[in-house]
Amino acid sequence: MMISLNTRFILLFSLLSIAATTRAQFGSDLQFFRPPSKAGLNQFEPPKTDTTTFTKIKVRVGGDFALQFQGLSQTNAGDTLVDLGSDLNLPTANLNLNVQLADGVRMHLRTYLSSRHHSEAWVKGGHLRIDKLNFIRKGFLEGLMRYTTLTVGLDEVNYGDAHFRRTDNASAIYNPFVGNYIMDSFTTEAFADVNVQVKGFLMVLGVSNGKLNQSVVVNDQTDNALSFFGKLGYDGQVSEDLRVRLTGSWYINHGSSTGTWLYGGDRAGGRYYSVYHSLVQGGSDFEPRVNARFTKITAIQVNPFVKFKGLEFFGIYELAAGAETGDGSYTQLAGELLFRFGKQEQFYLGGRYNTVSGKSKEVDALKDIARYNVGGGWFMTPNILAKVEYVAEERTGPGWEGTKFAGAAFNGIMVEAAISF
Repeated sequence: MMISLNTRFILLFSLLSIAATTRAQFGSDLQFFRPPSKAGLNQFEPPKTDTTTFTKIKVRVGGDFALQFQGLSQTNAGDTLVDLGSDLNLPTANLNLNVQLADGVRMHLRTYLSSRHHSEAWVKGGHLRIDKLNFIRKGFLEGLMRYTTLTVGLDEVNYGDAHFRRTDNASAIYNPFVGNYIMDSFTTEAFADVNVQVKGFLMVLGVSNGKLNQSVVVNDQTDNALSFFGKLGYDGQVSEDLRVRLTGSWYINHGSSTGTWLYGGDRAGGRYYSVYHSLVQGGSDFEPRVNARFTKITAIQVNPFVKFKGLEFFGIYELAAGAETGDGSYTQLAGELLFRFGKQEQFYLGGRYNTVSGKSKEVDALKDIARYNVGGGWFMTPNILAKVEYVAEERTGPGWEGTKFAGAAFNGIMVEAAISF
């Protein structure tokens, strides 16, 4: 059902009023919960440390808001791209419900109230997280569940570590920059996974139905297959000043009608508005991302993370390949270096360098993309982040010839205000 813009903001105001009352009645401390604030920075899988005692059902109503000032310019070989001016983007907004249903059992639900791609409010996804089985019997499998988490839902799958740092529509407080990575590995699918954490070592095993759009209609062209994903790694506080994390993840699907959404599952749209829109060939809300749309895919992502005092590094090595005869592959490399400073590390400066190289078919010519971001941010409060960046991207290689991306490039200034609570 379509909802007008005015109606959405009236609804949002009403829900926020309810949120204040709800939090006063039920409290906001949830078990095994990533805070939607500065306190949630650099938190990947929520730790198994149980710091909150369950007493009764708790309902936490929260939200995210993001607004950008965009000052970008662009060009291509044929001079066919639209002219971009400097102005504000349409704000985005999320509504978040987190409910502690029982001891060690929590539900999450996120609704996009306003997004780049959809004009209507719609549910992004949700899941049920189980850290204890006391609802079966007090202390049931307590020794096993001390290290184990079960998650079931229709939501983003836990492939790679980049999705913990990305912007999710209006949830931009964990992302030190304005845009996400070029190959943005994010998809919402019906899934179940098991997460085991023991003395810093981490293992995730999961399965999904591989489908972004759910349907039970069967036709002669349907070749559905399950997606299998997982993660192995280590995350340890080596000393008071040094934290080291290294993980490797995989996502595999061999169905010709499933598994194509790993790099195209974010239906909220891209952050750099109208970039690469052409007067001749048009454009989409998802540019300037890259999605090979392999009908059968094997993807691997390796993520190092190191934090020494205020110095922080996060990296990506990623390979995505098709399994059909003649399919090509893409390689993504990224490095992000930040320096956080101030009494509470409320300020940061840093840069990100991101490249993608590959081709969709073996017979195709090579495509190359290079992007860098330089900027900084200020946590005005733990829930309010202001950030500014200079971003530049260039596309090279013979694989772009004959398209609007031949000789394409964009650059300029982005300023973003992000609020999460």
